Order: sequence, then structure tokens, then C-alpha cells
Amino acid sequence: MMAAQCVTKVELSISCNNLIDKDVGSKSDPLCVLLQSVGDDKWTELDRTERIKNCQDPEFSKKLLIDYYFEKVQNLKFGVYDIDNKSVDLGDDDYLGGLECSLGQVVSSKKITRPLQLKKGKPAGKGTITITAEEIKDNRVIVLEIEAQGLDKKDLFGKSDPFLEFFKQGEDGKWQLVHRTEVIKNNLNPSWKKFTVSLQTFCSSDMNKPIKVACYDKDEDTSSDMIGEFTCTSAQLLEAQNHVVTFDCIHPEKKQKKKNYKNSGVVKIKSCKIEADYSFLDYVMGGCQINFTVGIDFTGSNGDPRSPDSLHYMSKDGLNQYLSAIWSVGMVVQDYDTDKFFPAFGFGAQIPPNYQVSHEFPLNFNPSSPFCQGVQGIVEAYRSALPQVRLYGPTNFSPIINHVARIASDAAQQRNASQYFVLLIITDGEITDLDQTRQSIVSASRLPMSIIIVGVGEADFKAMEFLDGDNGVLKSLTGEAAARDIVQFVPFRDFAKAPKEALAQSVLAEVPNQLVSYFKMLNIPPVNLPPTK
Repeated sequence: MMAAQCVTKVELSISCNNLIDKDVGSKSDPLCVLLQSVGDDKWTELDRTERIKNCQDPEFSKKLLIDYYFEKVQNLKFGVYDIDNKSVDLGDDDYLGGLECSLGQVVSSKKITRPLQLKKGKPAGKGTITITAEEIKDNRVIVLEIEAQGLDKKDLFGKSDPFLEFFKQGEDGKWQLVHRTEVIKNNLNPSWKKFTVSLQTFCSSDMNKPIKVACYDKDEDTSSDMIGEFTCTSAQLLEAQNHVVTFDCIHPEKKQKKKNYKNSGVVKIKSCKIEADYSFLDYVMGGCQINFTVGIDFTGSNGDPRSPDSLHYMSKDGLNQYLSAIWSVGMVVQDYDTDKFFPAFGFGAQIPPNYQVSHEFPLNFNPSSPFCQGVQGIVEAYRSALPQVRLYGPTNFSPIINHVARIASDAAQQRNASQYFVLLIITDGEITDLDQTRQSIVSASRLPMSIIIVGVGEADFKAMEFLDGDNGVLKSLTGEAAARDIVQFVPFRDFAKAPKEALAQSVLAEVPNQLVSYFKMLNIPPVNLPPTK
């Protein structure tokens, strides 16, 4: 059977109306999460929108991207939550309702509006969700840098807290939100961060399509006040390639009431340009090799491999959690590596012949050539090494991260998109060299590499979740921040009863974006440029 081919990328825009109020004294702070079925009533998160504070009728500015496969039924679940904390885990947030449907249903209708449900078939009693689908056919992005001057003062005891919203006109003539900037506190002359939006999202790739830009004063307790707005086209914005372009920010009511009304401030487009936005497939098809390295935890806390209680114990079918993780991840990654030779290491064991502790020993005990032929080769080297080593400790990650980082650093010197490195670490628990590992990850975030950690067994994996930068940017002890998020942590126990593909899907979910983010950070295009889309 041939692998399913991604037909196209689809962008989903989400809005809700009349959500339940869960907060006492204020409105809910909603966020929408998109999950995809991986079979057996299990779901994996694909993406989530931003959180909007104090809002019963949110229009989310972040679009959710998904690959559309014509020949697969892609069951989706949209969940709307009231977020009251900074945790990424949604388990402790109020569920406002959701919707289950297939991607095919959304794509064929282009736009669906449905009542929110607490469970399938059980209405939430209040609230609807609207999902609009648009095919992405354009790989270009628009990059904008904007400031404003002399905005109206809206706050009684301060200035204004301005932000911008950009809308394009839909086929039905209605304005559709395409981007929302950050809020700048107490400032009538704000300068917003440079931002990038796909050209298709921004104006449906039509440079003459009307764009509405609205400037608001953010109010935490009530709906935001309009300062002013203007309409233009992307073609007019692009004039800022050569010089600053200025627009009057007009408040419609003020203009009607005041004879001498000029504006409520001016918005200046400092720079605007269109760039190519290369995808993961552009880089891979353009010749980027993904180099896969495995690191296996041989510390004593795993238990004696001869005992059925040990995580290294081989079951009757010749498997354990370590081997299951190697198989499921390796089978996907090996397709992107032409020579199929993978370095594989162990750490935390006493190794022959002198039985000194090592934190980066080759599984095949050959330091000059630690490579294994394919995933099968890694499995054979692991099975062969297990009876020869003595499980020991401590659990140090930094030596093996630094080992791969040295090779990635050599590749980075070439300043091209020919190589990327993925390190898979499989471990049973608590890390001993957390501070050194933090430093290693922060350093590696500037290199072409990603780190995947699969936790086996029933240990407390809080340190691993900390290293996975989803709760905010990881920093070293000295306060140096990671340049990008390169760690993905997954506990194996969450997938014990799921199909094999589900673990690989979850573990490798972030790698494509991490690869693209590295080359984008350095403005490195694919080795062989794809044909213009």
C-alpha cells in the first residue's frame, strides 16, 4: 500500500459566539485547540490559537494549519477552553464546549457554523463555533514593520494601550481578521514588533484586495475602544519597500461630528516586503538530509535487565519500551536519510573491558565508527550491548547532546541547508545534570538540530517537561535564552495502548517546524530551490 500523499495545506480560521461565562465578575478567556484522531479514540494535538482575554465572541487571529489528505478520513476535534493560568496543560482549565467533524466536511463546505457540544451529541447549552477553510497555494509571506504617532488618548488615568487588527474582505463582503499585533501599554506613539503573515492569509495573494487596518485601545475589563481605522491594499503597503508610507487613522463617528477633524493619529508603514516562505518539504526535497542519532539510558534505576520488572527486560516477543520507541520513531526518520547509517550511544553504564562509567559509549563498542545500519542495526547493537554492560549512573544528558552538537556545529559552518540532526534520547527518569543539560540545549538551539526525549516507565518527568520549552523560553543558569524551541518530550506510557504510528506522530510533530525555524533564522534557502509556486 502506498503512503498517503498530502494533497494540499489547509488554513483554518476559528471564531466563536456567545460562549458560556465561567469567570466570576468577568468574561471567559477563551482559546481553541485542534486535535486529530490517531484511532482507538485517542487524539493528538496539532495546534492551538492564542488566548483572548474577557471575550464571549472571540475571533482568533492565529490560523491553524493542517495537511489535507484526500484519501484519508481526518477526524478533527475543536475544543474551546477558558484559560486561567500559564500552564500548557488544559486539564485544569474550564471546557466551554467543542465540535467533532472531519476535515473533508470543513473543506467541502468552506465554512461551517455549529453549536458547541460538551460531549458528542450533548449540547453545551450555549455558544457556537465557526470554522472557515482556505487552501494554501502560495509560499510567500508579507513582512511588516509598523509604528503610529499622535494617537488619541483613550484612558482616563493614562494614555492608550494600542494594538492593530488587519482584516481582508471575504467573498461575501464581510471583513475577516487576518492578524492582530501585540498591545503596547500606555503609549500614544507605539512601535510594534516586526511580523510575518502568509500572503494568502493576508490578502488571498491579491495585491489589490481591500485591507482594513483598525487601531484599538486595549481595555482589560470591557471591550476595546476604537482609536481609528483606514483601508488600503497590499500594493499600497508595499510602497514602503522604498520609503515610509503614512495613513491617517480615522474614527468614523468623530469625523461625522467634528468639522475640523483631521485624524486620531497616523499609522506609519516603516517597511513592507514580500519573501518566499519555504516549507519542510521544500528543504527535504531540496536535498536536506536528516541525520538520526539515538541515546539509550543504561542507568541502574531501570532495574536488572534479567528481571521482568526491568524496563530493559525483553518480553517473549523480543521487545521492551526502549525497543518500541526506537522502532516507531526510527522507521519514520530513516526515510529522510539516504545512507541509513545511524550513530547509536548508551549512557550511565559501566562498560567493558575496564567497567568504567561512560555517558556516551557507542552501542557497538566501536568509538571510531559508532554507526548502525538502519533501525534494525540499532536494535541489534542494543540487544548485543545489554548483557555486556553493567547498569550504573548517574543520568547525565549533556555529554550526548554535546556530542551531536559538535557534529551539527561542523555542518553549520557550511551555511547551507544540506544537513539537520535529530537526537532521540530514551530515558527512564530523573536527570542528574539538569543545569549542564540546560546549557547544552540553549547552545544547541543555535545549531541545525532537534532533541526528542521519550520517557519510559512510570517516573515523575517534571524535569523533562521543563526542558521542553512549551511553558516559555528555556534559559541557561546564566540567563541566556534558547534561540528557538528544539526539545520535544513525550512519556511513552501515554501511548502504551495506542497504534505504533501514534507515538511517532506525536514525537516527530515539532521536528518539521524546528528544522524550518533554524534555516529561516539564518535566512538559508533550500540547497536546490523549489520551482516557484
